[in-house]
Amino acid sequence: MISTNTISENSSLRSVIKLASMNTLGARIKKYRLALGMSQKALAMACGWGSQSRIGNYESDAREPTLDDVRTIADALRIAPEALLLDSEGSVQNVQMALQPTRAPKEYPLISWVIAGEWAESCDNFHPGDADMWIASTENAGEHGFWLDVRGDSMTCSGNPNFPEGSRILVLPEADLVSGKYYVVKLESGESTFKQYVEDAGVKYLRPLNPAYRTIQIDGPFKVIGRVIDTKMTGL
Repeated sequence: MISTNTISENSSLRSVIKLASMNTLGARIKKYRLALGMSQKALAMACGWGSQSRIGNYESDAREPTLDDVRTIADALRIAPEALLLDSEGSVQNVQMALQPTRAPKEYPLISWVIAGEWAESCDNFHPGDADMWIASTENAGEHGFWLDVRGDSMTCSGNPNFPEGSRILVLPEADLVSGKYYVVKLESGESTFKQYVEDAGVKYLRPLNPAYRTIQIDGPFKVIGRVIDTKMTGL
């Protein structure tokens, strides 16, 4: 049985959100931030933003966030975006979102990390028979997209998104680097790894979601194999 986790690059609800009262959202951001013992600066860094003023503006009703910003903040706070957007009765208050058409599912091959590690050097189309398993997604991973089985528990956490060992991630190859998004990268050592990419003041980091693992500063060259745009949990 495969169940879907809640990471999505092309959600049917996206674009800019408008809130008549920013105080409610700002109060929730502050509440969850303080619950983790984080300063505004620490939260801004976790989001991949260079200044704490962005968080301060959101918490004080001085600036309206985009839905992408809400998702980024929720990821950093290790909560679902709905925890910031929903009121105590479970409804979204004063939020206007643009409805986008739903894409038809498309199947992508499940490949090995060995193949993924060489993807940048050999980006050819997969065809039926090239992989033992093909898995469908409504996310658009392009002509060269592929699935990987997650290895290890460095991306396991109690929040959302959560990528436990054995779950599957859909990779969009040759994607631009965006701080706060999740990527499969090939390091100078030749190792391919899956982490959250964070850039702060020109310094690049690979951040695990599991607090038991350390954040990696990228000192040398690396190759972006692709951005993770969907995930599925596997189970019986």
